[in-house]
Amino acid sequence: MSTAPSRSRSTPAAPQEPVAPSYEAALDELERLVAQLDAGQLPLDELMTHYQRGAALLAFCRDKLQAVENQIKVLEANELKPWDAA
Repeated sequence: MSTAPSRSRSTPAAPQEPVAPSYEAALDELERLVAQLDAGQLPLDELMTHYQRGAALLAFCRDKLQAVENQIKVLEANELKPWDAA
C-alpha cells in the first residue's frame, strides 16, 4: 500500500512572475537604470539595488533573445542564415 504525497501544502516551485511584462519594457527599464547608475548620484544602498535589478533585467532580455534565436533556427530547419535587414 503506497501513500501519495499530500497536496494540501503550498508548492514552493510555483511559477515565478516574469521580471518584466515584455522584452521592450525590460529594455526600457534597463536603459533608465543604466542612466541613473552612470550619473553617479545614487546612495550606496540604492546603487546596489539598481545594480541587482539591472542584472535581473539583463538576464531576462538575454533569455528572451535566446528563445527567439532558437525559434528561428527551428523555423529555418537548423540552418543559420544571414539576416537581411533591408
